[in-house]
Amino acid sequence: MSAVANPATVAECLRVGAGFSQGDRNWIAEQFTTLDARLAGFHADATELEVSVKDREAKGQKVTLECWIAGRQKIVTTSAEEDLHAALNDVRDDLRRKLNDAKTKQEPRHNKHLRDVPAPVVEVEPDTDAPRAEAETV
Repeated sequence: MSAVANPATVAECLRVGAGFSQGDRNWIAEQFTTLDARLAGFHADATELEVSVKDREAKGQKVTLECWIAGRQKIVTTSAEEDLHAALNDVRDDLRRKLNDAKTKQEPRHNKHLRDVPAPVVEVEPDTDAPRAEAETV
């Protein structure tokens, strides 16, 4: 695995969209710090996160977290949880899952030739000259 010179972090890549103020940004970034380990494999310059909420603190609020990583498809996660904290945790966990799935799909490519070649079968012929030892029972 190649090391990234400027790894992405939530604090560096997060933007707050509709429904949130800049004052909410630090609180949200703290909620999302567990994503840092997953984002570290990507360049900070090529990674963006945006969180927004529609109808904040209303019955039908919807939190959306979007992630753009250069060279990959945009990932969008949403939550309709009524509690804002729970909704943020929901979209964070869903994004982590989707990033892991995307990595799993791409990562094994360099080993594909090893998976396509069946393992050699080694046949062992029984030794007919050696006496068989009986198992002792206690």
